Amino acid sequence: MRVIREFDPWRSPLCTCPPKYSLQPYTGCSHGCLYCYATGYIRLRKARPKRDVVAKIRRDLRYIDFSLPINMSTSSDPYTPEEATLGLTRRILEILLPIGLRVLITTKSSSVVRDVDILSKGNAAVMITITTMDKGTARRIEPHAPPPRDRIRALRLLSENGIPVGVRIDPIIPHVNDDEEELIELVENVVAAGASHVVTSTYKARPDSLSRLILEYPELSERLRRLYLSYGERLHGYWYLERRLRIRILTPIIRHARKLGITVATCREGIKNYAPTCDGSHLIPKRVPLSLSRTPKIRA
Repeated sequence: MRVIREFDPWRSPLCTCPPKYSLQPYTGCSHGCLYCYATGYIRLRKARPKRDVVAKIRRDLRYIDFSLPINMSTSSDPYTPEEATLGLTRRILEILLPIGLRVLITTKSSSVVRDVDILSKGNAAVMITITTMDKGTARRIEPHAPPPRDRIRALRLLSENGIPVGVRIDPIIPHVNDDEEELIELVENVVAAGASHVVTSTYKARPDSLSRLILEYPELSERLRRLYLSYGERLHGYWYLERRLRIRILTPIIRHARKLGITVATCREGIKNYAPTCDGSHLIPKRVPLSLSRTPKIRA
């Protein structure tokens, strides 16, 4: 297979994602998030479309296990700004959804609402990343992503159109977006907008992303280095916060989400999940029966 690939959690035993495929229409991402994990192995900051991606998907459909969901995307946002003009994600959805494949969209872009018409008719669910409700903080750590309020509005519009939605409150960075009251407010906002699942995690440091954060927050340089490099844990290629601190940071989100009656999970934390899946793939509805005979002709 060339584009639709088995999801690889970088061999982390802490990953609790169910078996699934990942599909990235683009390489790199133009949101420019300081905490981005993908830049550790993809040395691109701006997104560019994968060559012949639509034709390659047609070939890949001959070999995949149709019982598994397809996650768009796990490293490069499927609604990166370039999508507005290129429309690759839209064209791919027009292939996958009519034949009954299950699709999980993971994005931090409000432009996902453009595709509400096709998403609402297919076996699709959407997870939107919202790390903070503070516009200023969001602008600093996610400089080219839509503001948090735009993502909340997108969440509400998707939900109102019958599309199951959840939210990734991820990552939580100490001394940046870890205020307990603000995190509880964020949970309340996303649930009010229609989210029925939350997945959350703390920031896991890599040299490139930690350098970007320190450059943006020089006043936190000593604290972040101490928390991660001195007192943290080196796990599976990342510096983690000390376990007790991770639990303390995430507990308000977990408790409040459960209080409000939605499912909640953590991502690569080794903490108990309160959901059938961590990634939100359990939200995908079964609207369209699988039928390969409905495979549409592929536009190049």
